[in-house]
Amino acid sequence: MVEQRRGVIAPQPRRPERRRPSRVVIMRRRFLATGVLLAAVIGLGFAIAGVRGTDGKKTSTTPVAAKPFRIIFPEGFTRLDMAARVNIVSGIAKRERGKTPLLNERGYLAATDGRRFIAGFGRRRLEGFLFPATYQFTARTTSVRLVDAQLKAFHRNWKTIDLGYARSKQLTPYDVLTIASMVEKEAVAPDERAKIARVIYNRLHHRMKLGIDATIRYAFHVPGTKSLLDSQLNSDNPYNTRTRLGLPPTPIANPGLASIQAAAHPVAGDWLYFVRKPDKVHHFFTASEREFINYKNAHGFG
Repeated sequence: MVEQRRGVIAPQPRRPERRRPSRVVIMRRRFLATGVLLAAVIGLGFAIAGVRGTDGKKTSTTPVAAKPFRIIFPEGFTRLDMAARVNIVSGIAKRERGKTPLLNERGYLAATDGRRFIAGFGRRRLEGFLFPATYQFTARTTSVRLVDAQLKAFHRNWKTIDLGYARSKQLTPYDVLTIASMVEKEAVAPDERAKIARVIYNRLHHRMKLGIDATIRYAFHVPGTKSLLDSQLNSDNPYNTRTRLGLPPTPIANPGLASIQAAAHPVAGDWLYFVRKPDKVHHFFTASEREFINYKNAHGFG
């Protein structure tokens, strides 16, 4: 027995001496450690930078969202025009991606049918409120979601419009939107939008029929490349502004911001008539019915 004293550590049994590993064993251990370290570094590289495919291009190790498609609705498109555009673009998406998008013509027509409450306008049909712009969609985007995006875009743009002048002329916000839709369909040269709006304001003030053929084309779905029939021009259709006083019952298209601004702020002028010039871009404006008739006859519009 060995006596243990306070403050003194008892001696420990001596361990047997370990043999120093041979040079070959040391080299093997170093090689193994290097391999483990290299594997860790490579694994980290995969996690951060991704991997490269057989073609040498880097591919992500995490799923990448598919690039969305774009759908463009030009200013002046009607609800039916937009539905047709949806059908075309969805077909392209199907061919290019091999997947059938949820967005389709039938769904878009259903989503835009009927009346809906529009803040500041009451319950209205959606013609005029489907803001024309470029929108993105994926295979999972529904027609309802696209229409909601268009309505939100409309509200964002509408908030920028000062309606003070239009209200002074006893015009409602819906009246302004309806006038904007007619301006959009009639104007070709951008600087004539406010002039066409002024003609509409002036004719309303004088209680004259507007006589805008674009409203008749809307009622009978007649494209601008086709002539209107006498039966259509003389019809009692609510959209016939040749035979009925006042504005048509709804907008006849979905106007862009420039036409809405023109409808809210027409340029000053006494014009009551306008007719397309031979260049098919600009219009001849006048306050005289005689000048209007003479110009039409001189250019073969009589």
